[in-house]
Amino acid sequence: MRVEVAYARPDQQYLLSLDLPAGSTISDALAAAGLATHCPELAAGDYAVGIWGQVEKSPQTRQLEAGDRVEIYRPLSVDPMTARQARADKARQQRARQS
Repeated sequence: MRVEVAYARPDQQYLLSLDLPAGSTISDALAAAGLATHCPELAAGDYAVGIWGQVEKSPQTRQLEAGDRVEIYRPLSVDPMTARQARADKARQQRARQS
């Protein structure tokens, strides 16, 4: 069965197409992709993974289906609530200057 493994760094993106045997798991796909050799930050294994945007809690047991896209997620660099608050504050300051 054919699946894809995707990982995006700020400077480069990886999208690998793999042929795996039926019954393969997310962990099998990650091992077959071998991205840890190109991306040392993945060697530790402390990253979230999912299929088509849905985070998977048990990649060792989750079996893949043909056409699945396994995605490796980087940790957020900024808390979304903090970023939203900063944008709102900036908009408020701009409106105050225009008045």
